[in-house]
Amino acid sequence: MQKIIDGFLNFQQNVFPEHSELFQRLATAQSPSALFVTCSDSRVVPELLTQQDPGDLFVIRNAGNIVPSYGPEPGGVSASVEYAVAVLKVSDIVICGHSDCGAMGAIATGQCLTHLPAVAHWLRYADSARVVINARQHATPQARMDALVRENVIAQLANIRTHPAVALALEQGRLNLHGWVYDIASGSIDALDGNSRRFVPLAANPQTCALETKGKSAPWAP
Repeated sequence: MQKIIDGFLNFQQNVFPEHSELFQRLATAQSPSALFVTCSDSRVVPELLTQQDPGDLFVIRNAGNIVPSYGPEPGGVSASVEYAVAVLKVSDIVICGHSDCGAMGAIATGQCLTHLPAVAHWLRYADSARVVINARQHATPQARMDALVRENVIAQLANIRTHPAVALALEQGRLNLHGWVYDIASGSIDALDGNSRRFVPLAANPQTCALETKGKSAPWAP
């Protein structure tokens, strides 16, 4: 805990004064350009990966970068998605999975989660990814895990499209969706190409989108 406190003191004494103008602008309003949905894993830091300043990203973090489908009893994730899209008017949504994800590892290995009932319930929102992966052959357990991480990003992109605010923004052509997988060891990101339905290196394909609708109407089918 002392390391955390020391970090704050350094921020207060050294970092904050250097960026005081930025924080003054942010003191009464925010206007992030993107909603970034990723895992709670301590090794994944959205602002660090994307080199964004405070105020640039509206971030949702949870186990497995999951977005439950919209339902009659919306939870915190649904409320955050709705606020980001309907109020803040973000132009892009990124759902970012990552290598060595504990949540996806539990699903991939069929880990018993009876002692973690809340976790077990939460991971049911990745059931479509699990079913798809179980229907395929995988050369190694690691290949199975890697495939699940990617398939889960695809599943959560489908889930987020069930949210009314997202559906409307897509129909109005003012929102793009992105599916990313971050590799911790290499620092690289693979992005879902909506046309080929394959993940490609983002560095070599910086314009890649899972679904691009800004400036045009979205396709009817999800």
